[in-house]
Amino acid sequence: MSDIFENDIDSEETDLSSLEDNDIEQTSDDEDYVFPDLMYKLRLEYSSEGVYAVPSMGMKLEAGQSVIVPTRYGNDLALVLGKTEHPVGIKPSDIVEVIRIADEKDLHRAQDLRAREVQAFDVFREKVAFHHLNMKLVSVHFLVGEQKALFFFSSDNRVDFRELVKDLVSVFKMRIELRQIGVRDESRITGGLGVCGRPYCCNSVNDRLRPVSIRMAKDQNLSLNSAKISGQCGRLLCCLSYESDWYSEARKKVPNEGIRLHY
Repeated sequence: MSDIFENDIDSEETDLSSLEDNDIEQTSDDEDYVFPDLMYKLRLEYSSEGVYAVPSMGMKLEAGQSVIVPTRYGNDLALVLGKTEHPVGIKPSDIVEVIRIADEKDLHRAQDLRAREVQAFDVFREKVAFHHLNMKLVSVHFLVGEQKALFFFSSDNRVDFRELVKDLVSVFKMRIELRQIGVRDESRITGGLGVCGRPYCCNSVNDRLRPVSIRMAKDQNLSLNSAKISGQCGRLLCCLSYESDWYSEARKKVPNEGIRLHY
């Protein structure tokens, strides 16, 4: 097994924060928190990320319903996936309270906004060209719960887009928020098929993007050929982390490689 490609791989996965990255240090208040008996797993519309929620007083939720929930960007639409017990590894800050069940007005507004998002792509590209900015638009999302539009873009460098925002506000007459995202989030939004032939994990399996390091590949004795352990985004495969903890624990219970054993 050759290590010739090892230097081509970052030792740690570095990227801009995930769209719904709420990873904060756990406090003593979190340890005393009593998780509610009834919780639901939701999927945010704009990022396909999982969210844990509790219903408001007297609210009854069913799988397949659309609801309005608070997100880091504002109130927006989410899909109820079903009931869930207390999940492992989540913090109180990960849990939101459902504001209301989406009504026909909300659903019609969501449908109308999808059409506006298509038009917004053309407007954004036109304004970017006018201001000579090096930006690649990845996704546009208009929030259902409030007058606000999100533009997710990628770029090799930091971009001063203040004049661009002014132009977009004058066109759409609402609050505008631009977010520069990394290549992993770009793959999560656009989707596609990985080297395994299945949909990207970040687009179909993972709720949040988790750090992945070259150490995970080494612990599992995998090839360090970057082409074999990197995804379409050019970063280390998300699935390297799936069995990493098991390998780390198992290695503690067996002798190191190369040691001669005597029975």
